[in-house]
Amino acid sequence: MIRKLPAIGFAALTAFMSLGAVAQSAQGSGSAPGEVPKAPPTTAQAKALIAEKFKAADSNHDGKLTRDEAQAGMPQVYAHFDKIDVKKQGSVTERQIGAYWSSKTKAQMQKESPIWN
Repeated sequence: MIRKLPAIGFAALTAFMSLGAVAQSAQGSGSAPGEVPKAPPTTAQAKALIAEKFKAADSNHDGKLTRDEAQAGMPQVYAHFDKIDVKKQGSVTERQIGAYWSSKTKAQMQKESPIWN
């Protein structure tokens, strides 16, 4: 159970970052009301999804997202851009995004289940 908590937290993070993608995949899945929903993605799947969205949003392919690139391709990153860009460089990397969401997920898990963290 303890090993699954980080994966579940990361899955929640991924869902938060890609609400549009999740909604589209849910529409296409053919799930009928009352069916058991699919299991959350594994950590590896969540990382792959974030990497894919980052690559698509990075229009000039320099490995960084500017505020404009984030607004266009990763709206949740744009909404938290100032918190992610802690060095105030005007751009964020995939690693900075992951670190920010990881800390947010960890804080949320600590709040919800302090005994496990």
